[in-house]
Amino acid sequence: MSTVDPGFVRTSQKVRHLTAAELGVATPAAPPKPPTDPMVELLDESDPYLTTVRDLLGTYGGVIFTGPPGTSKSWYAARIGWTLVDGDNERIRFTQFHPSYQYEDFIEGFVPEAGTFVLKPKHFLQLCKAAEKKTVVLVIDELSRGDPGRVFGEALTYLERTKRNLTFRLASGTECKVPDKLVILATMNPLDRGVDEVDAALERRFAKIRMDPDPATLALLLSQAGMADALRDRVLAFFSAVNERVGTNVFALLGHTYFTGISDEDGLRRLWEHQLRFHFEKAYRLDTDGLADVFARWNRVLGIPNADAAAAPGGVLPGAGVVDGGSP
Repeated sequence: MSTVDPGFVRTSQKVRHLTAAELGVATPAAPPKPPTDPMVELLDESDPYLTTVRDLLGTYGGVIFTGPPGTSKSWYAARIGWTLVDGDNERIRFTQFHPSYQYEDFIEGFVPEAGTFVLKPKHFLQLCKAAEKKTVVLVIDELSRGDPGRVFGEALTYLERTKRNLTFRLASGTECKVPDKLVILATMNPLDRGVDEVDAALERRFAKIRMDPDPATLALLLSQAGMADALRDRVLAFFSAVNERVGTNVFALLGHTYFTGISDEDGLRRLWEHQLRFHFEKAYRLDTDGLADVFARWNRVLGIPNADAAAAPGGVLPGAGVVDGGSP
């Protein structure tokens, strides 16, 4: 007995393929592609930073979030980027500048292929191509860690809004243009030594948003972590005091995100012993009185008796070896 493929029938000695509909067979629909990373939370359209960025992008080639460490620069750059593309993970790309990052890594460069070297478009040219039809976002973290003028090369001039969509040639002869729909968001720590080397021409083409240590955000972080009210109030008092006393020593500024996930005194001790102590010792290395004052204020957060006497650098490490508020 011969076996006949049910998907075919013989008509006038010719074989004709029948569709699933003609056979009355339901075709399973392809699963929809998730439009967003499930871990990403988009910002509410009323968010003031989002509103500001939308406004600035109409005039400037991009927006730089600038501020000391721990002030939510990267968090906001990422969330705003995701929001601008409605969570579509194919329309956003993240990169980080660093001292070894070059034009060949960012614009175009030769890569080995089949025993030779082929000129390939890199992040920027790939995104320019994609942005011809839809909004695409490039998020650059640590902009000042590299040499932005060198990394952008010829494209630097065409980041400017008035020069978008103008065709220009790269050194290789490749023709390209920077579309209106390419959005560039970046972060920068103004205390980095590399900031002084950031090309003035690039800075002129970008708007900046200052991100400062924020007591309100810190209060929210501590509450979300479940910290007791009395302890939270002492942490907030310390945070405000050390940020108000910095004067001309901007290196001593303390960002609110250092305290993310800290809920109790044990967490605060770990934070001090493994991060904050080193932050302040570096910031006040030429100011022993200032460092002693910070040590004393921290001891008060943990309720250590005789906090002022125990605060001298080289003396008691604040929060170390304390049991039930007693002496080490």
